[in-house]
Amino acid sequence: MQRYLDRIEAYLSGCFTDELPQKQLFASMRYSLLAGGKRLRPVFVLAFCELCGGDSDKALPFAAAMEMVHTYSLIHDDLPCMDNDDYRRGKLTNHKVYGEATACLAGDALLTAAFGQLAAAQLPPDRIVEAVRVLSLCAGERGMVGGQLLDMDAERRLCTAQEVYDIQSRKTGALISAACQLGVIAAGGTREQQSAAAEFADHLGLAFQIRDDILDVIGDPDKLGKATGADGQKNTFVRLYGVDACEAMVTEETKKAIAALRCFAHPDFLISLANGLIRREN
Repeated sequence: MQRYLDRIEAYLSGCFTDELPQKQLFASMRYSLLAGGKRLRPVFVLAFCELCGGDSDKALPFAAAMEMVHTYSLIHDDLPCMDNDDYRRGKLTNHKVYGEATACLAGDALLTAAFGQLAAAQLPPDRIVEAVRVLSLCAGERGMVGGQLLDMDAERRLCTAQEVYDIQSRKTGALISAACQLGVIAAGGTREQQSAAAEFADHLGLAFQIRDDILDVIGDPDKLGKATGADGQKNTFVRLYGVDACEAMVTEETKKAIAALRCFAHPDFLISLANGLIRREN
């Protein structure tokens, strides 16, 4: 894990350093991009690339693209017009430091730069095209952005279990799916491997979101780097089923995620990572 994290941090640190007139925009982008976090999505890119026998150094632009899209989504999610949060990862949110307009533009720029990273990867053109297709599908109106819209619409009423799943599978799960698939694509893996990576992500993404819902209720704000109880009136799995039932759901979905790795020869790292996420505290 640390080997992946060190390479990801080094790569991201080299992004957006130009001293151009719009340097405040670069500063805003870097403020959130380099603010830490678990870096799970880029780690999944590198791990699945190596799992499929690929050169993970060549997958670093794909990994960076995933973190840029994720970071842009967080910047926008924290804005007053969305969740109106003051802190993210223990630091002031982007708009609290740079203002709403600059924060909005920083998110826009990170999303655009992500596809520039895909295009710049030293990989065969057909892999780059497939990566663009997968990321745009998972990040856009049919994926994460669509999930965010459903989430906002749901604030005005009580949702069914299926509606909550529809929201979270898009808002959280879609980007995790993109990350896992991009790793396979970077390595030139098979369609079977790409499907297995997507299945792994579907189950792990659900487990991850349910654990997030649990932590919003019982988590430690100091460890989370943000206030708890923010989702108390939102449609979450905890609101539907309660904490104890959700703990069991996290375990079950993690087992299903691990089972999806059966077509890979040596998935030990991903199994260990999935199991570790069950009891995470942030």
